[in-house]
Amino acid sequence: MDLLRFITCGSVDDGKSTLIGRLLYDSDSVSLDVLATLEKRRATNGAAVDLALLTDGLKAEREQGITIDVAHKYFTTPRRKFIITDAPGHVQYTRNMVTGASNADLAIVLVDARQGVIEQTRRHTLLAALLGIQHFVLAVNKLDLVGYDEAVFQQIVADYQLIAAQLKLANVTAIPLSALQGDNVVKRSKNIAWYQGPSLLEHLESVPATTDANPNEPRFQVQYVIRPQTEELPDYRGYAGRIQSGTYRAGDRVRIWPSGLETVIDAIEVNQQPVAAAGAPQAVVLRLRDDVDVSRGDTIVPVGAHPAVVRELEATLCWMDERPLRAGRKLLVQHHAAVVKASVTTILQKTDIETFESQGTDEAKLNDIVRVRIKTALPLVADEYRQNRVTGAFILVDEQTGATLAAGLIAATDPEYFTQEVPAETAFSI
Repeated sequence: MDLLRFITCGSVDDGKSTLIGRLLYDSDSVSLDVLATLEKRRATNGAAVDLALLTDGLKAEREQGITIDVAHKYFTTPRRKFIITDAPGHVQYTRNMVTGASNADLAIVLVDARQGVIEQTRRHTLLAALLGIQHFVLAVNKLDLVGYDEAVFQQIVADYQLIAAQLKLANVTAIPLSALQGDNVVKRSKNIAWYQGPSLLEHLESVPATTDANPNEPRFQVQYVIRPQTEELPDYRGYAGRIQSGTYRAGDRVRIWPSGLETVIDAIEVNQQPVAAAGAPQAVVLRLRDDVDVSRGDTIVPVGAHPAVVRELEATLCWMDERPLRAGRKLLVQHHAAVVKASVTTILQKTDIETFESQGTDEAKLNDIVRVRIKTALPLVADEYRQNRVTGAFILVDEQTGATLAAGLIAATDPEYFTQEVPAETAFSI
């Protein structure tokens, strides 16, 4: 049975948590003890079951009636397994939305039928598109509050199609629904007879699944150097990590970057058992034939593979810190296990959320999406995000506090590119 990971996004109070609760409740995916608790609360309050309680796990969330933290829920139907990410809609927690969307295959963009498409709809759609999500569902929620009016739904669809065209979104499905009343969430609704498409769950069950395997060029970054030095394993030295893309085989001649040293994979271990080959996203231990210098953060690739080894890169950032970013800021680039000191040398442009066009700027404020150039103190082994979603992403970290400052997607790594004048870009791109 295949797996679909999806995220719900949109503005605060659009009903994301209620929608997830309805999905779980109507598909009989709520455990009996949780169900009993909900029924008890309903009996006490004399009101309907509060479906948002199924996802709003934090006390602060329940008190404020908004989602703050990223919540993951799991459920299974006869046709598919699902992992749901409930991301906050409040603009203050956009960083949490970015985190949740980074592993999603599909985004459900909720729109309150009374409000229509708003700024947060545009921001979350842009971020999801930047993060490489291929499938979008425009879920027009709270149709019951506008009398299930088809004209309202069609106007919102038309407004969102303009966004989809600007961002070149290929797969967008619009579904009218009411999460609170259960219309078109799991079962098709008689209240929306003018809609002939699938319910939300029917659509989720039919969307093509994205495989976990990353078929790009082989990439393996060392997370931990294993040296037990016991009586049983006195000479053992292994390099543990997760294969980020491609396939590795025992006997492969490989190169360690950034040093450039060459050797051969002597053995591959999975769960302490030798295997002839392993592929993404398996966690493995590689044993090398020669006693070469390999450290945490180094990348091991076959000699025929050519990752970029750079000290300068261009990236799209979602700035997550209340302190604005300005050129010259020193920070850390954390690229999986590799952490290097770096400096933002130039802020090239900012994406206007209303038009998705680029405009000049000399700083990035909280939640801004900007294009920057970064220089690192040591070489970084990476790929452009459009070529490899795993090895093309990083975060920026504050040197002093350790706080995460930004999520970054690598847009350019070619050294020759940086000798040219800055290109003038007029539209959204990564």
